[in-house]
Amino acid sequence: MEHVTEYLDDLFAFIQHSPTAYHATAGVLDHLTQQGFKRLDEAVSWSNLPPGSYSVVRNGASLIAFTLSQDPQAGMPMRMAGAHTDSPSLKIKPNPVQVRHGCVQLGVEMYGGLLLAPWFDRNLSIAGRVTWSCGTGSMRCSLIDFTRAAAIIPSLAIHLDREANEKRQIDRQTDLVPIIMLTDTADPPDFNELVRKELVRLHPEAAMATILAFDLFLYDLQPPCRAGLNGEFITGPRLDNLLSCHALARAMTAAPDNCNRLIVFNDHEEIGSLSRSGAQGPFLKSVLQRLYPDPDLLQRVVARSLFISVDNAHAVHPNFATRHDPNHLVMLNQGPVIKVNAAQRYATDAITAGLFRQLCTKADIPYQEFVMRNDLACGSTIGPLTAAEIGIPTVDVGVPQLAMHSIRETIGHLDGWHLLQAMTAFFAAEDTQIHCPDPGF
Repeated sequence: MEHVTEYLDDLFAFIQHSPTAYHATAGVLDHLTQQGFKRLDEAVSWSNLPPGSYSVVRNGASLIAFTLSQDPQAGMPMRMAGAHTDSPSLKIKPNPVQVRHGCVQLGVEMYGGLLLAPWFDRNLSIAGRVTWSCGTGSMRCSLIDFTRAAAIIPSLAIHLDREANEKRQIDRQTDLVPIIMLTDTADPPDFNELVRKELVRLHPEAAMATILAFDLFLYDLQPPCRAGLNGEFITGPRLDNLLSCHALARAMTAAPDNCNRLIVFNDHEEIGSLSRSGAQGPFLKSVLQRLYPDPDLLQRVVARSLFISVDNAHAVHPNFATRHDPNHLVMLNQGPVIKVNAAQRYATDAITAGLFRQLCTKADIPYQEFVMRNDLACGSTIGPLTAAEIGIPTVDVGVPQLAMHSIRETIGHLDGWHLLQAMTAFFAAEDTQIHCPDPGF
């Protein structure tokens, strides 16, 4: 299946070059620009945009891209889809350096609901964004990536904790403190100077820079790869949710320009989405209001449109099958998952689920359904937040995966390809219905 191999090579390259949400957004923006998308600035007027393809970035890690095949004032439906750019990680504190027993260490915060144990004994690197200036010049913002094993969090030897395999508890403040170097002095090194050297290495124009601030994260240096005796698995970092971002961006540019369509990639989903660039913020709504300044027209467009929220789903774990609802066992390599929750932790309902099933059936794409056990808490996505904010019919879908929120996750090698095909069919328009009016009463 040469087309699947090509897809996986492209996916792996995207993930490998996206150690943070900032890098992922920059990579998507580069892809869109190569495909002819014009970048817009939120600080200037967008009035009377002609038909074409456009993109806009907010706060470096959230992005909206849209294609107008017709004048938006004509009120045609908008095919919309969204994902999130961030993943659970360890974020470096503003004043992180501490020296203990000859080891230089970094203080970190927990970003999102990460599984803690897999972070031990990994080759970790550092990446993110840095703000800087030269003298009295204006502030600049640049991305950096150490691209080498810069840190490690060693486990405590079993000889010093004989109950580690039975009663291990991880203290988030004292146990998850990475080591970055050795020193023979009690004076801590200047971390800003270490960051500045990496900045200059990647951006020579910053040779005289002063570091002002940074948003830096640790990440697993091991690249994604295929696994299993027949190569039927993919293991890698940040599959949740960079796989979805990759699929939406590629589907957006692969589909013909015969319908109005939009993708939104939000940051901060893993920490609740409440930010100016998160799904609980005004980003998408503000863009739609600028495209449709007439409130009545905007509401008519939203009512006739569909939003597909794309975020990974829980595949059944063979060692822990009792943690799954027995009638909704999601399997690897069996296609995208429609996610349902009675409490609307997922925004799917009978109408939007039916539309997605219809889409997959017509495109000959397998699909599955997921419901959480009643005695376990259900996660959520940007879907309910987006639906509540702008009132658009929404369906939550995603590829099945194992080890969600681990430093290294697992999916089936075909599921991302199936998702890409489904989203390309969605954006291709043809005669696929995307609106089903409520029944009359």
